Amino acid sequence: MSILPEERKNEILNELKRNGKVKVIDLAKQFNVSEETIRRDLTLLEENGLLKKVYGGAIKTTFQSGEPPFTQRTAVNQEAKIKIGKKAAELISDGDVIVIDVGTTTVEFAHFIQNRKNITILTNSIPVSSVLTESLNQNKFTGEILLLGGQIDPKQQSVSGRLTEQMLNQFNIDKAFISAGGVSIQNGVSNYHLNETLVSRTMVDVSKQIILLTDHSKFGVDTFCKVCSLEKVDVIVCDQPFPEAWKDHSKLNEIDWIEA
Repeated sequence: MSILPEERKNEILNELKRNGKVKVIDLAKQFNVSEETIRRDLTLLEENGLLKKVYGGAIKTTFQSGEPPFTQRTAVNQEAKIKIGKKAAELISDGDVIVIDVGTTTVEFAHFIQNRKNITILTNSIPVSSVLTESLNQNKFTGEILLLGGQIDPKQQSVSGRLTEQMLNQFNIDKAFISAGGVSIQNGVSNYHLNETLVSRTMVDVSKQIILLTDHSKFGVDTFCKVCSLEKVDVIVCDQPFPEAWKDHSKLNEIDWIEA
């Protein structure tokens, strides 16, 4: 089995998610690489807070919230997130009013917003607002940026709370670009953090079109809080094709699936 190093690390994380632990010797055989290569992979993943190395392998790292802090998630599936962000940016039209959710994928998306006129962007993501501010200063697009007010979560670099939800309810939004901790047929789009989820729900409620940005690792995963059902999603931008398992569900066939 010959795959790229980044894909190998993602597969290691998927194996860890399924079984709770991995062994160096088994991974070396599975990927047809040396045990030393696997140990280096595990070291890099541990440095990003995504697992804990133990003798002979690694185990899951437990986070109180169920999700690593924002800065530790930026390196996970980064290539896929960049592709998704670039493709999703094509969906913005001149004059649009859009809202951008919290997440590492939406930060990549923000980097590709350019060559658009008179757009208004709302967000509760501090990193997204920083990227957009720099782009606006460089005249990559024209328009306005509104950072939603509320309580700051320093670990997730987000703004949420009742005030954030109240502010969102003051606007008519054309397109909501949302992220996810998990996506499943049964429970739809879900996230790890209650306060952020409540903001995401409000984004869905006040927007005319819902666009989900997600990589394939989120499929079949149910996290703590439900954001919305898949039937409410209009467009999904993903790094892989429409899942075979979804093709028997007629309502899901109405989703506009865009492969990055």
